[in-house]
Amino acid sequence: MRNRILVPALGISSLLLAGCATAPSAAVTSGPGLRAQLPKALRAAGVLKIGSNLNYAPVDFKDPSTDRPSGLDVDLADALGGYLGMKVQIVDEPFAQLIPDVQAGRLDLAMSAVIDTQEREQGLDDNGTRSNPGVDFVDYFVTGTSILVKAGNPLSVLNLDGLCGHTVALQSGTVQAEIATRQVSACQQAGKPLKIDQFATDAQALTEVDSGAAAADLNDYPVAAYNTEPDRGGGRFQVTGAVLQTSPYGITVNKANGTLRDVVSTALDQLIRTGAYDQILAKWNAKDGAVPAATVNGGF
Repeated sequence: MRNRILVPALGISSLLLAGCATAPSAAVTSGPGLRAQLPKALRAAGVLKIGSNLNYAPVDFKDPSTDRPSGLDVDLADALGGYLGMKVQIVDEPFAQLIPDVQAGRLDLAMSAVIDTQEREQGLDDNGTRSNPGVDFVDYFVTGTSILVKAGNPLSVLNLDGLCGHTVALQSGTVQAEIATRQVSACQQAGKPLKIDQFATDAQALTEVDSGAAAADLNDYPVAAYNTEPDRGGGRFQVTGAVLQTSPYGITVNKANGTLRDVVSTALDQLIRTGAYDQILAKWNAKDGAVPAATVNGGF
């Protein structure tokens, strides 16, 4: 078993039930009854194609002993498919391609630690301009950003301001990239420029921290904690400072497919009620990120 992931209290019960987010009704729907509500073409295919970037352990990765998909998201996807009587096909592809492929109908869903934000819901770019149709999310887990540094914290980085004058490494297209970009102006004002190195995978960012080329990596707290475990990084890394910008992970759904979104939301809610959801989170030592109910578009 892995060591328990430690994270400060995140106030998750209120996060996903605030604002205009919606939760499923209290009525219990059986798996077969719910399957009948899936879009006809999807029922006929009998397969849910779910995109995931399998480079983000313990959330999404390839088991090194079998080279098969593994992780929290994969187990939850399998549980949802099982409840709906559908096979699940995990499609491994670059993180940046997941939302476009859901929008284009090449994927039915994406589950890859995708953080639900209003920008992604509305299809807004960095300038606040609508650049795509956006997507819907079924929120299923609460996370936050951690600062991961080399063991011993040789540069004494304690917070985002501590990154000023250094290089930060991270995966492109992520919320962490947005956080680092916002920090650039603060570092400029302090007279200590911040350099951002962006990579296709978090594993590449970790390599840069390990080599000393970057002062820190920003990633989700389950991933940061996983990489500090003795059997993972051999004591190469440590987490520093407080958890930043708490946000929900969302199952990504095409906005044009509200029926599928609502079925997935109801199915997830049933997994939460039956305890299957808690068992999956316990397996990956991630119970601190549990949500009390499925929520649609609870990002902020």
